[in-house]
Amino acid sequence: MHAAILALIFLATVAAMELFAYVMHRWVMHGPGWFLHASHHRVRTGAFELNDLYGVMFAVPSIVLIWLGVRGGWGDAATAVGAGIAGYGAIYFGFHDWIVHRRLPHRIVPKSAYFKRIVQAHRLHHVVESKHGAVSFGFLVAPPLDVLNEQLRHSQGARLRQPQRQG
Repeated sequence: MHAAILALIFLATVAAMELFAYVMHRWVMHGPGWFLHASHHRVRTGAFELNDLYGVMFAVPSIVLIWLGVRGGWGDAATAVGAGIAGYGAIYFGFHDWIVHRRLPHRIVPKSAYFKRIVQAHRLHHVVESKHGAVSFGFLVAPPLDVLNEQLRHSQGARLRQPQRQG
């Protein structure tokens, strides 16, 4: 298969993963999968949280598709899809775990309007500690902050995080 087509498959998969992540976050993690995701809406007390199991689960299709594409005779397209899933996972880790939640030390300061908006949107998501009432379920696409703040003001069933006291 031509390299340009494989690159398009890879990029289309990365883009489709944002929609998949939104759906999973909104209706699975904040639905029947809350028993794992709840750990992510509380203060982490160690290096890992139960929510990290989602990353392991979402890596499985990527690994399987890459393996089947390379070794199982499924071809380059399967490999490109698997690589696209892995690429989205790397972007997710870099943005979500590293930059927003500071699971690794860094000195990155969002400067662009887009970067500031997606970081702030995810922080607004975490203002809610409960299963219901959260806003902004995407990771790379987020509504304007004024829209999210309005949704938070009118959310039903949201248990908002209390401000942490200094000193």
